[in-house]
Amino acid sequence: MRKTTKLALAYIALAGAVGGAAYGENLDSANVRERTMMRLDKAMKDNDGKITFEQFSDVMDARLKKLVTDNGGKLTVAQLADALEKARFEPMARRIIARYDSKGDGTLTSDDITGREKKLFAMLDKNNDGKIEKGELPKDGRHDRQWDDEGNDGGVQ
Repeated sequence: MRKTTKLALAYIALAGAVGGAAYGENLDSANVRERTMMRLDKAMKDNDGKITFEQFSDVMDARLKKLVTDNGGKLTVAQLADALEKARFEPMARRIIARYDSKGDGTLTSDDITGREKKLFAMLDKNNDGKIEKGELPKDGRHDRQWDDEGNDGGVQ
């Protein structure tokens, strides 16, 4: 391949990556604006079509203001990053615990993990020979969505 062709392809790849990131950022921005407008609309309806600055302020950044207050009136980059990570990953952690927690006590143990793995293995081992063969694996990377006795779908989680 000629050097100019390689450079052109590299440029196209870079432009695609930058464009994809910008597109994702624009979607996030649009989602934030939409959620903010929904909160403002609700505040308007709750207050006869008028909101004070205090009500507006509560709608805008209540969580961020709470973080500042909870951290003594100042928020560092590390504290904000921790809070953002927690907000992003805590719901995922709750779903994982709920999926694996066999005793329903809100904790995850090695026995819980092993029990879940055994269930998934049994669902994949369609001929019950104690081995998963290539023909037993889902063709599209997902189980054929059978439901187990507890109502969990059979997709590999």
